[in-house]
Amino acid sequence: MTTAFFSLGPTLPKGTTGFKLKVPDNATKALTSSPKRMTALLQGYGDALVKSRAAGQPVSFRVDVDPEGEMVVTLVEEVVGSAVPVAQEAGAAGAELNDALAAARARGRLKAAEILGGDDMLSADGFAELLGTTRVTVNTKRRSGQVLGLDGAKRGFRFPVWQLDADGKPYAELAALHERLGGPWAVYRFLVQPHGELNGLTGRQALERGKTTAVLEAAESAGRDFR
Repeated sequence: MTTAFFSLGPTLPKGTTGFKLKVPDNATKALTSSPKRMTALLQGYGDALVKSRAAGQPVSFRVDVDPEGEMVVTLVEEVVGSAVPVAQEAGAAGAELNDALAAARARGRLKAAEILGGDDMLSADGFAELLGTTRVTVNTKRRSGQVLGLDGAKRGFRFPVWQLDADGKPYAELAALHERLGGPWAVYRFLVQPHGELNGLTGRQALERGKTTAVLEAAESAGRDFR
């Protein structure tokens, strides 16, 4: 966990100070890497709070996040006595949200295609040849989490060549990483992104250096933060 300090700036009423709160390390990194993300979250909360106080009723707002960490914060529900204005507002917000989500999904698909088209990605046949086994065996191991395979839709599954250790075998920890992190893309992100718990190493770099216990502990922490 990290204690994050936030200064809310000089525009607050006189006598108002900043605040601090404890949040998971990965959440801190995601928010502080782009101040606009924190601004959007706080603005969404503030708008909802103002509307709730004015209406005397609960108000909801929604946060949608794409694979690149970009977010859309939208007011999605306002419970008041008159349903007509709420329906109109919800309809407008819904259309705006759908457009934003479609754009986010398109960006995610482009990024995934870029990753899967990299030189370090092999087809099931290519990966099977590298391991000296069959495509059927590779897909069986993929389904059990023993190897990392990313679904490329049109391209089929792609397998990062760097998931093999110095002996040319898939890292034994891959199954445990799938169990802790919940899915192949989550495992991929964990392996390619740096982590404070690993002293700034990516999960892949830590595995290459034999820090298997630290890797599994970091993955457990990352998985627990978002359960």
